[in-house]
Amino acid sequence: MTEAFSVPVTVRGYETDVQGHLNQSVYLNYAEHARWSLLKAAGISQSGLIGSGVGPVTLETTIRYRRELVAGDEAEVTCGFAWGEGKTFRIEQTIRKADGTVAAEITAVGGLMDLKERRLVADPREYFRELAADPGLFGL
Repeated sequence: MTEAFSVPVTVRGYETDVQGHLNQSVYLNYAEHARWSLLKAAGISQSGLIGSGVGPVTLETTIRYRRELVAGDEAEVTCGFAWGEGKTFRIEQTIRKADGTVAAEITAVGGLMDLKERRLVADPREYFRELAADPGLFGL
């Protein structure tokens, strides 16, 4: 697995809950932002995926909250892919505060769906390898 890719985020006040903590659903938004940013950096656009007949799907997500994030906090969201032999892959992500403190760890299981057949493709690595200008960002 590679975790070389990351994007910065700043916690905005409207993303916090009544206790002043980052709302739980926003962690998922930050993770999704990092995933799409990695795809873009690798040379894969959303329209490019759809044009090739596939789309990413999330099958499972686990979030481990470690330290709170509050409005104004600067953080970094990492993104790394872990490949197995089947139709699915894992995405490991960490949200770190500017001082290096881990705020959350997010693990997702995903796949690529054939948009016509409505089934997962047999080897998502091959699709990413073919579509990406820089497959190294996927650890390929």
